Amino acid sequence: MMTSQIKDPQLAPQGEQKIAWVRQHMGLLNAIRARFESEKPFEGVRVGLSIHLEAKTAYLAQVLSSGGAQVAITGSNTLSFQDDVAAALAASGEISVFGRHGATPEEYQHDLAAVLASKPQVILDDGGDLTQLLHNERPELADHLWGSTEETTTGVRRLQASAAAGLLAFPAFAVNDAQMKHLFDNRYGTGQSTWDAIMRTTNLVIAGKTVVVGGYGWCGRGVAMRAHGLGAKVIVTEVDPVRAIEALMDGYRVMTMREAAPQGDIFVSTTGCRDVIGAEALAKMKDGALLANAGHFDVEINIGDLRALADEHHEIRRNIEAFQLKDGRRLYLLAQGRLVNLAAGDGHPVEIMDLSFAIQALTLEYITKHYRELQPGLYPVPPEIDRQVAEMKLQTLGLAIDRLSPEQQTYLANQA
Repeated sequence: MMTSQIKDPQLAPQGEQKIAWVRQHMGLLNAIRARFESEKPFEGVRVGLSIHLEAKTAYLAQVLSSGGAQVAITGSNTLSFQDDVAAALAASGEISVFGRHGATPEEYQHDLAAVLASKPQVILDDGGDLTQLLHNERPELADHLWGSTEETTTGVRRLQASAAAGLLAFPAFAVNDAQMKHLFDNRYGTGQSTWDAIMRTTNLVIAGKTVVVGGYGWCGRGVAMRAHGLGAKVIVTEVDPVRAIEALMDGYRVMTMREAAPQGDIFVSTTGCRDVIGAEALAKMKDGALLANAGHFDVEINIGDLRALADEHHEIRRNIEAFQLKDGRRLYLLAQGRLVNLAAGDGHPVEIMDLSFAIQALTLEYITKHYRELQPGLYPVPPEIDRQVAEMKLQTLGLAIDRLSPEQQTYLANQA
């Protein structure tokens, strides 16, 4: 194993408490860990992870390690990286950890490179930075890479582009697109954790305010749903006409960002695209508007445009930057425009990530068993893994569901 490179090993006890808490509430990973400890499906396999490094992801790394994996891990966002959790992971000496909270872009790239230096045979990526670095700077590693999994919508889009251009050099699985991931993680996880972060950061009421949600994918649906539940009036902006109609029929107002700009009190971008909120919209916003991003990268709110419109800007409260515009209006940017629920909060609820990480763990296991049969390209998560995770979750909840009788199966099979 490589030596870890972290900020402060003495923070380990605090990080261990965090990991112990999530472990108590991750029934699926606990069940998977018990089997992994017995079967050792990753015995001797080098696994590299780039993912928001906090307690839930740390426990996933421990579960993989318990299955025999040699794990090297770094973050996928410098503001979501928790130094105490990193210290706890490194303390055992069984997992190599690289990174620190608030790392510079150069330090972040160095940490990604450190994970690749472990020559992983399997990769878990969150956003695609590790995969992109491998393709661009360490292409020789692709010859020995069995496969990868991708956690996010943004990362899957990057893989789709690489595959379309004929550049994807290994099998990659779109974990984000699995039903047991996006239906719950993207919708309920993003919905709850985004508002948790905004409320704890600002200490302001949501009820009665007008919330503008940029994008109505699964993340946008969750953010809009929870905003409505908190008593907000919700406006949705979209570029997809089908999703726009869906938002309308879900009870929200639909308009362009230009029209929504002067009406919104809180803006949340959830698209995975750049410049969702730019100079034109920023110039129309009311005094005191809050700007938050729930997409993976800090490009959805054009911070360059925001700075150009302002006479001055400074941090007015932790994770809140005030921009004083030339006409006296103030706009408030949360978490530097980065992923607000992780940069200014604890990320998705534990039970939600238990579902997502069960998908991850089982898909990584699938790769180790079937990599010889796989060609380079982008793959969906096998449907039997989705079903297995759903059934395991129902079992942990003590719930039973109906089963089709042989007669019903025959009836449905003959409908074709």
